[in-house]
Amino acid sequence: MQILRVISRLLDYPDESLVDDEAAMCNIIWQSPLYELTQERLQQFIWKQLDRDLLDVQSEYDGLFERGRSLGLWLFEHVHGESRDRGQAMVDLLNQYREAGLEISQQELPDYIPLFLEFLATQGEINAREGLREVEHILGLLQARLEKRDSHYAILMTALLELAHSKVDLVEVKQRVASEERDDTQKALDRAWEEEEINFMGQQSSCGTGHKPGETQNVKAANLEVPVHWVDFNSKASQEKLAKRTSK
Repeated sequence: MQILRVISRLLDYPDESLVDDEAAMCNIIWQSPLYELTQERLQQFIWKQLDRDLLDVQSEYDGLFERGRSLGLWLFEHVHGESRDRGQAMVDLLNQYREAGLEISQQELPDYIPLFLEFLATQGEINAREGLREVEHILGLLQARLEKRDSHYAILMTALLELAHSKVDLVEVKQRVASEERDDTQKALDRAWEEEEINFMGQQSSCGTGHKPGETQNVKAANLEVPVHWVDFNSKASQEKLAKRTSK
């Protein structure tokens, strides 16, 4: 399903290569099984990206996806946060990538959505659709949050849900998101940093580690080789866990 490669590219960090890839991506979009209106909006998304200065496009991307966690592009973070379950789930996903012959850079975690889409693009239409359905609740959540911020990136999630033949109740998701407090304000970021610092100090005193707060993510990413289990995102337990996290 080549359209997943296009969406993966558009959801990844923007760079100058988009100019060279425009014609090929638009051709794939128009040959995809998406509704015509969705195809038009995806093409308009590309044109909007190309019509602006690259630095402005990159600044917008940073502000959306790298400032706060509510729009984070890491699947398991939306379900598990920083718990041990996230590491276990990532190892299992990484093994699936390797079984499919896909090797990834050590600089990126396996649950990064653009990478996950690249993987699904190699798995055939039926398997790709099933893979999207497993994460449809996260995609729906991201779509609702992007629409709340009037971001044109929301069309990427709309397209993925359409490809999945998703049955997520977006009305209910949007109602839940409407009451969320934004986590990208300076006040929210300061509060999140204070909480992380407190958690780090607690871990340091109990474990005796000497890592700095900024090093904790790298430590976790380097210690993922533990027994794993696959997370069924559509299970009742997973949906309840996701709902509980988003309601905070």
